[in-house]
Amino acid sequence: MTTPEKPELVEPGIPAMPNKPGVAGKADAGAVPSRGLSLDKTDDETAAAVLEATPKDGSGKGLGAFIMILVAAMLLGGGFWIGKATNDPTASDEYVTLAAKAHETEQDRESAWSLNRTLEGEVASLTEGIELREETVKDREAALKTSEAALKTQDDGVKKREAAVSGAEKKKEANTITDGTWVVGVDIEAGSYKATSSVGSSCYWAILASGTNGDDIINNDLPGGGLPSVTLTAGQDFKSSRCGSWTKQ
Repeated sequence: MTTPEKPELVEPGIPAMPNKPGVAGKADAGAVPSRGLSLDKTDDETAAAVLEATPKDGSGKGLGAFIMILVAAMLLGGGFWIGKATNDPTASDEYVTLAAKAHETEQDRESAWSLNRTLEGEVASLTEGIELREETVKDREAALKTSEAALKTQDDGVKKREAAVSGAEKKKEANTITDGTWVVGVDIEAGSYKATSSVGSSCYWAILASGTNGDDIINNDLPGGGLPSVTLTAGQDFKSSRCGSWTKQ
């Protein structure tokens, strides 16, 4: 009588390990039956799988091979996670520190650029203000030069008028005679002279030949009033008494 083979226990969703080729329906004598172990299981799940995979009859057949496979799986899984942790630089404290410093540096850079733009604007505004003030100063300097030129012209005009008045006054003074005896051509110029204001009844004038000490009278008069006038030539003397002043015409 043939004893039916005990069906292999397989965890749901995990396929059983196939038998070696050429032995149909029988498991390899040295193989450990698969209990559906997975490298993704936790340590507790793996331990439970080991207990379940241990033969119930107390025999140690295949236990060594199974343990080796289990250890290899654990080492492979641990190496996988260690490698994963090692290959991820963003998980290290150094990376976090450097990233924080990089962020801080970027913020400082943005602040510096913002300050730089602000300062550039202020410099541009100040430069514009300076240029405007310089233009204003130039305009005022030009206006001042124009005013100074006009003032100089006015001063020159005043000086010319003053000189003319002074010259006229000097000329009038030079051509004005009062009471006394005057030598024509020496003391006074030849020409016509007229009383500056109306004379009184005591006015007397005389035209004398020069060098005769008044003995040679060419002409004389007691006008008695009004504005008398005389014509004098060189070589004559003119005598005026109580007639006021005479002015050359």
